[in-house]
Amino acid sequence: MALLRAREQVMARFRPMLADHGINEQQWRVLRVLNEGGALDAAELAARANILAPSLTRMIKAMTERGLIRRSKDETDGRRVILEIAPAGVELIASVSPESHTIYRQLTEEFGADRLDTLLALLDSLTEVLRTRD
Repeated sequence: MALLRAREQVMARFRPMLADHGINEQQWRVLRVLNEGGALDAAELAARANILAPSLTRMIKAMTERGLIRRSKDETDGRRVILEIAPAGVELIASVSPESHTIYRQLTEEFGADRLDTLLALLDSLTEVLRTRD
């Protein structure tokens, strides 16, 4: 519960900004992953963005229609869908990023840079420990 409460408090800072740009937090994660990782198949994108595959399937249509991402069939395996960020998605990232960085900076100032670094390292360690048990 403590992890969920903390997540909700952090995301409460970001959701209004994302809503002002017409996207939600899951769509923002998809754009960031594609922007940082290049073209990915849908399964890999879902895993990297921490989104359930059925949710991603619904988002793909909406984000493609908005011109934020492009989808294509894998040339070697027609069953696989390849997704990549479109120019409008890159533009959206560029317009949202300064505001996002401001929020991160405020969180860092409020919580403390050292404490935040420690928290992130501990969360990464917890994730790794639990991942190796699956």
